[in-house]
Amino acid sequence: MLWQKENKNMNTQPNKSEYMLLFRGNDWHNGLSPEEMQNVANHWKAWFDRLTAQGKALAGNPLEREGKIVSGKNGRVVADGPFAESKEAIGGYFLLQVKSLDEAVAIAKDCPGLAYGVVVEVRPVAAQCPLAEALAEGQLAEVTA
Repeated sequence: MLWQKENKNMNTQPNKSEYMLLFRGNDWHNGLSPEEMQNVANHWKAWFDRLTAQGKALAGNPLEREGKIVSGKNGRVVADGPFAESKEAIGGYFLLQVKSLDEAVAIAKDCPGLAYGVVVEVRPVAAQCPLAEALAEGQLAEVTA
């Protein structure tokens, strides 16, 4: 079976969709004192706790700086990454359940990291893989064309 998402929360709140906030940038803390870094971290936690209490944030975590990148046919190329010096590296995520993309964007605009160079990417979470959807509808040729 190709990626089809099952989410019990979606069934209990039919007018809501899921959106992923991806936080890009690993060097937001450069130039900050330990006290300033703690202050920013406290703002992040308060923001997440508020969204969770409102039922808008379902999950969220920072990501470790180290990892691997798998690419190539059959995953033959495995390289160290993501690279800490990359401004595009994803540093963490929130999974939101809100009514619209506009609401998700409004939440992203409150990100405490924006003032420190973090970029927030807002993406809708698909209920299922478009390829699986096309296969089910017999439209594979249209997807691959």
